[in-house]
Amino acid sequence: MTVTDPRHIVAAKRDGHALAAEEIETFVDGYTRGEIGDGPAAAFLMACLLRGMDGAETLALTRALVASGDTVRLEGFDRPTVDKHSTGGVADGVTLVFAPLAASLGMAVAKLSGRGLGHTGGTLDKLESIPGLRTDLTPDEMKRQVRSIGCAVAAQSSRLVPADGKLYALRDATATVPSIPLIAASVMSKKLAVDTDLILLDVKAGAGAFMKTVGDAEALAEACLELARGWGREARVAVSDMEQPLGDAVGNALDVAEAIDVLGGSHRGRLRDLAVAFAARGLGVTSGRDAETARTEAERAIDDGSALDRFRAMIEAQGGDPHVVDDPGGVLPSAPVVLPIESERTGTIHGMATHEIGLASGALGAGRVRKGDPVDPAVGIVVRCKIGDVLERGGPVGEVHARDHDAARVAVRSVLDALVIGEDPVTPPPLVHVWLE
Repeated sequence: MTVTDPRHIVAAKRDGHALAAEEIETFVDGYTRGEIGDGPAAAFLMACLLRGMDGAETLALTRALVASGDTVRLEGFDRPTVDKHSTGGVADGVTLVFAPLAASLGMAVAKLSGRGLGHTGGTLDKLESIPGLRTDLTPDEMKRQVRSIGCAVAAQSSRLVPADGKLYALRDATATVPSIPLIAASVMSKKLAVDTDLILLDVKAGAGAFMKTVGDAEALAEACLELARGWGREARVAVSDMEQPLGDAVGNALDVAEAIDVLGGSHRGRLRDLAVAFAARGLGVTSGRDAETARTEAERAIDDGSALDRFRAMIEAQGGDPHVVDDPGGVLPSAPVVLPIESERTGTIHGMATHEIGLASGALGAGRVRKGDPVDPAVGIVVRCKIGDVLERGGPVGEVHARDHDAARVAVRSVLDALVIGEDPVTPPPLVHVWLE
């Protein structure tokens, strides 16, 4: 397909006209192959942001993104294949728990994950804090591992949906990121390029999420679900809370250690609860079990050690040190400075500036501002209190893991400033606002 003059497509969308699928596919193909430059592509994205896209246009864009690269077919498995994706948040280690938990329940999880950017953490960065662990698996390696142990978490190939990578970089540079159709097409193109029996999506809403309100998150969830339907794929979407860090750990090695504690049954809380909710939902859809039975089986797989055994096997299969499961503190990298965070006043936690906590962890070196920036696996922040908890003046909030005392003190200040403390009791926000299917 060749675009003779991309301005006609840009002008049509600028003037509020719905584009034909062929026009969108031709434009995306031309931009991916370099026939269309950044100027017209930026104008196209801005027109889509301002004028919106209907369901047919969004589906056409998604199909064009998928068609720009390779697809992965997961065939020949004796168990249902499940993929799970989060739109990103703070202390969101669900994938680390979900993948081995789902595998222990008889599902096959071939998870292509990403790296952290801005205030959000990346699953690949977390896993790579385990000495020796590889995430650059080939498709064949990934399939063999999933057949053998039921789960693999690896990096997305550069040949998978390359048009999305190119367009996302341009969206970031042109302030055209906050468009629900563009976000939905970006998210779902990567999910639909991998052929699985079920897609599970976690759309975050709140202070630590890209979608700040539940209403916006629901709109994105509905758009993603509509794309799955248009593709003929089974999907379930949760709109979950990100008004506070999901887990306690905001870092990389710290996240892994927390995930091990969750999988080992010694750590309970919102991280475990959400991972169990996704595993139970996946089990219910793929096996027909009722909700209560599926949840009971998911809880049991953690409590009897089955899920932790799968995590150990996954780490070993990907070249990591499996002893990390038995001795996280002895295997994972650790920061030389650990500074406690103590409450400056007595009261109830009414809220948290979750986004700022994520940025504070990134400033220590746990995150990155630009793609390709290095991360420090050892540093980060642990916040053990949640909304609704009562603090005493001088009482423990958590701790900062840093390379030096100056950086640690700055992070402690950032966490304390992020806490909203009042006198009256408050009801914590729900873990999941709504499930959509």
